[in-house]
Amino acid sequence: MLCAPDAGGPQVLVVGILTLVLCSSSGRTVSLPRALPLTSSWEHQGGFIFIHMESSLYSLPCSPIEMEVANPTYHWGQDRPVPRLLSVTKKGHLLFQHFQAADSGKYSCTISYTKYRIPVSQTFHYSILGYHVPGGLDTVLLFHSKFCEDEWTKRFLQDLQDKLRQLEMEQHCKLQLNATFCFPSLNSPSDEFIVQVQLEVSLFGPNWDEHCNSQDMEMVTDCYRITVLHNLRQVQLALTRFFKEHKSFLITRPGIPSINFTNEFVGFLRIEQCRAGYGQTKQLQRCPDCCIVCPPGMFGPPKSNKCFPCPVGTYSVTHGMAFCTPCKHGMTTGASGASSMKDCVKKERTEQAVSIVHKMPALLLIVLPALLFLNVLFILSSCYWFYQDYHLQSPRASKMKGSTMRMERTSDSFRSPKQSLQGLLDASDTRSDKEQRDGAPSPAMSLNLAAVTDETPVLAPEERRNT
Repeated sequence: MLCAPDAGGPQVLVVGILTLVLCSSSGRTVSLPRALPLTSSWEHQGGFIFIHMESSLYSLPCSPIEMEVANPTYHWGQDRPVPRLLSVTKKGHLLFQHFQAADSGKYSCTISYTKYRIPVSQTFHYSILGYHVPGGLDTVLLFHSKFCEDEWTKRFLQDLQDKLRQLEMEQHCKLQLNATFCFPSLNSPSDEFIVQVQLEVSLFGPNWDEHCNSQDMEMVTDCYRITVLHNLRQVQLALTRFFKEHKSFLITRPGIPSINFTNEFVGFLRIEQCRAGYGQTKQLQRCPDCCIVCPPGMFGPPKSNKCFPCPVGTYSVTHGMAFCTPCKHGMTTGASGASSMKDCVKKERTEQAVSIVHKMPALLLIVLPALLFLNVLFILSSCYWFYQDYHLQSPRASKMKGSTMRMERTSDSFRSPKQSLQGLLDASDTRSDKEQRDGAPSPAMSLNLAAVTDETPVLAPEERRNT
């Protein structure tokens, strides 16, 4: 008898596995249903992983939690234009030795195994970012010399660097000669010169973190901070002692008299700025003043605490860039913050858009004053005509009213005699009827009738009706 789970539903895999287990324990023949998937895979977001720069060793497990599976296989991948060779242990841990800013990026690990005869794979994605605790030392050295030639200065700096290597190993730091200046001495400008040397001290040398082995982020960050402060004091004391013991440096050349470089001054300046390619982005909540590596599309100049977008015409591909890479000749980017060389296009495509954007302020400066002038002119003209209408409306109205009355009187005087006579006759009929009722006409009525009788012939009532 075949023992197979029912197909269908999102819990097919779980039901199938349980069925297979029950069937196996009962001794029945096991068969997989048609709807049961042949493989199973999951995707997980592991979040951000912060690793301190120049860490001696950092081990990142494939899974954030320990998984007890039989015969697992691990595969690590990275999302970068040029993948780097990765070091992975048998247990699937990714190893970083002396972590650098360029090691930052997106990584993924896939663990594959078989469970109840079903292949299973789980992939974990991580965003790894480098950071460092702020702290460093700038040293200024002044030496007196008889010559100020480049050849002699190069030999002197090489000898100084060789003698400082032992101090680097003892103090677990890095010493780098950044700049050299040579100028005449104030006491004897003609035959004596001063050589100024700027020495940058990095506290993250070989095995600087040998006492910080914890994988806990909070504990290891506190350990890094304490170690940096301790090493800073120790390096400053060691350099002071070194230049007291090495007061002068004798440089020789075959066939030429030797030249002596005598140390006269040693000055120290503690710095809290970020290294080149880093900025205080406050992504690490446990250490808000720590310097985080700048992402692609941005850069962090030396001794600056900020990451800036790459200007138009430049781009940065990897993390931790101190400067952006310019596009090829005749090409530019459409906007700032380009993170790939593909963002560089020919200038012909972007010149029109950029020129329009750049010309907009000038056009606004030209158009806005003209619009304002027209609006003011319209307002003034409206006010003028309103003033004229308001003050001249009353005289005009009185004149028009007088002229209208005169025209009405003139038209009344030119009415037809027939219409005037008809009106008078009607009025006289009304008055005569009234006189008959009252018995005698009024004086006013008699005068009006007399006036009419003198001017026009009077018609009988029957004739008036016929008319």
